[in-house]
Amino acid sequence: MNIKKLKDAAYIFGTPLYVYDLSTIESQYKKLQNAFKSLDNYKVHFASKSLSNISILKFIKNLGLGLDAVSLEEIKTGIKCGFNKHEILYTPNGVNFSEILEAKSLGVKINLDSIESIKEFSNQCPNQSISIRINPGIYAGGNDNISVGHSNSKFGIPEEFIKDLIILDEEDKIKVTGLHIHTGSDIIKNNQFDEGVKKIFSIATKFKRIESIDLGGGIKIPYFTGDTETNLKDYASIIEKEYKKFKNKTGKELKLIFEPGKFLVSDSGYFITKVNYIKKANNNCFAQVNSGFNHFIRPTLYKSYHEVINLSNPNDQQEEYTIVGYICEKDTFAEKRKVSRISKDDILCFKNAGAYGYNMSSNYNSRLKPAEVCIHNNELKKIREEEKLEDLFKNQIDIFQ
Repeated sequence: MNIKKLKDAAYIFGTPLYVYDLSTIESQYKKLQNAFKSLDNYKVHFASKSLSNISILKFIKNLGLGLDAVSLEEIKTGIKCGFNKHEILYTPNGVNFSEILEAKSLGVKINLDSIESIKEFSNQCPNQSISIRINPGIYAGGNDNISVGHSNSKFGIPEEFIKDLIILDEEDKIKVTGLHIHTGSDIIKNNQFDEGVKKIFSIATKFKRIESIDLGGGIKIPYFTGDTETNLKDYASIIEKEYKKFKNKTGKELKLIFEPGKFLVSDSGYFITKVNYIKKANNNCFAQVNSGFNHFIRPTLYKSYHEVINLSNPNDQQEEYTIVGYICEKDTFAEKRKVSRISKDDILCFKNAGAYGYNMSSNYNSRLKPAEVCIHNNELKKIREEEKLEDLFKNQIDIFQ
């Protein structure tokens, strides 16, 4: 973390502001490569829902990654950024079938997660290659909001319907060439990965034309010094062991796919704000900043922990603050948190803000979205302008004009 560079960004571009260090993204990718070097044939697809600025996507493409997309807009953004259409995997959920047909016409790989959409696909696109998202019935992840592979989740096809998929495949109504699993985010227990990996490789033996297994994302990163994280080498060993069993049983080789989002970009990002006031009330000391959950919703929505650094005064005595925003409801960034002494006009930085930060921002309270800046080759470069008031009105229609 380069405190001087982040302070410079705040003074040059103003606050609130998102800053991304591209070298961190590259180093995170290298961590994956190092951990997975024992795996024969794999490809990393970046989960673009986590951060979709075109400059970031182009940088990631140039590292050699593919793209994970969940909407037509993400597909088209990826194509605009130069991703090969064959390296874009589209995994929709509950969309109108016309969107699936348009994605197919764009030439990307399609990964469906309901029997209903698969049957419609088999009718309109008979014997075409398709990947299937399986619901493994595993509860895993940092909290309920990011646990998506359990039996009550809307995502994926439950195991009880696998037999129907096998029949469709054997009758050449569909051509199942890929299987996909994603149990949740921030997984630290390798037994949860272990269970999911065993399940997906076991299911893969039932499909005669299987070519790939997509193991999704879910890799946990540390949010503060000493925090837990996924042991990547252990995870790779689990995969290698089950893949070897699969090859011994079927004689087939597969392409393995991973879809990290947060793992690649979270630690690269910083959300920077300025302190408007220090307000003392009822034994609380509130640091009121010039932003709110309209810009950075993760602490409010997910109760996620983001370390706070006082860039203006990083080495002073630690005092307890509740850091809040300017939105007209509770928008607490950090509650009763020890931070180096804060004063009016200090610049505060929230770490691990690279994933699901700007992408989940809004114009609530008619507030304008902030700028985005990256650090590339030690230079600060603006990659998105901050919004202006006219941006709020440009798609509105005044019927009383």
